[in-house]
Amino acid sequence: MLTKRQNLLETINGGKPDRFVNQYEPFSIIMATPFKNPQPSLGDVNIVDAWGVTKSWLPNTPGPFPVHDEAHILLKDVTKWRDVLRKPNLIFSDAEWEPFVKAAEAIDRKEQFATMFYAPGVFEQCHYFMEISRCCENLALEPEAMLEVIDLITEYEIEYAEQVCKYLKPDALFHHDDWGTQKSTFISPAMFEEFFVPAYKKIYAYYKSHGVELVIHHSDSYAATLVPFMIDVGIDIWQGVMKSNNLPELVRKYGGKISFMGGIDSAAVDFPGWTREVVAAEVKRVCEENGKLYFIPNASQGLPMSNFPGVYEALSEEIDKMSALMF
Repeated sequence: MLTKRQNLLETINGGKPDRFVNQYEPFSIIMATPFKNPQPSLGDVNIVDAWGVTKSWLPNTPGPFPVHDEAHILLKDVTKWRDVLRKPNLIFSDAEWEPFVKAAEAIDRKEQFATMFYAPGVFEQCHYFMEISRCCENLALEPEAMLEVIDLITEYEIEYAEQVCKYLKPDALFHHDDWGTQKSTFISPAMFEEFFVPAYKKIYAYYKSHGVELVIHHSDSYAATLVPFMIDVGIDIWQGVMKSNNLPELVRKYGGKISFMGGIDSAAVDFPGWTREVVAAEVKRVCEENGKLYFIPNASQGLPMSNFPGVYEALSEEIDKMSALMF
């Protein structure tokens, strides 16, 4: 029987996996570092993070989000970003890193990838600063200033990468950046290529030149039109692929160049009153539609968890059942 790590590599490299990769099982996700970036817990309001963005996590929502009323938007005039934005501190002593280094060293890397978590990504950080509709407007109306803000975010991400690669030596990266709604990307592919492809090429090239073998990018959205750019910037696995992307077509068209993790919209299985029958039907559908290679069955949510107790575990159990039937 292949290890979880080996089975993933066989799956994404067109080899001979002996079962479906079961959601996040090959990834030991590293969340903790010395960097302190305050985030709200469920029910918290108006928590200010390290950049100065105010966030809340309201009841009955799946996670925290910036507060973007007029009083709390951090960057109201993108042309004045130098007066507002300051990169958070990234330099910590060896002693401060020591407990996190020990935790990373304890990961069995023959079994799993030591996987660095990073969020939010470049596009999300932009709209966290200025609110999403203003962000999209600024891309069209103030492109020079937006490119400068994107350069600042990119520099910060690479400086962060320098530290985590030096101390934790991850061999995979799990990077969050939502690029669309359920139906469409937030910006056109041409605008995405102009503003964000160069940034991601730099970030992912740095990680891959410093020991990171795999880049997993989370975007639980429609982003099928951006897949060629995902390949170009070095993404190995797109996690969060929603049903609206026509996943079977993507696997047929791009399998071998990139792999896809998802196929089950979280909202279709992770809701009040969810049932095992609904979960089993979704898992059966997605496994039969997409086959054994370049595909990892998974709910679209961007961590090994669910909003309602038991859903993630039920998905994993049903995936194992499909492995027994199809392998």
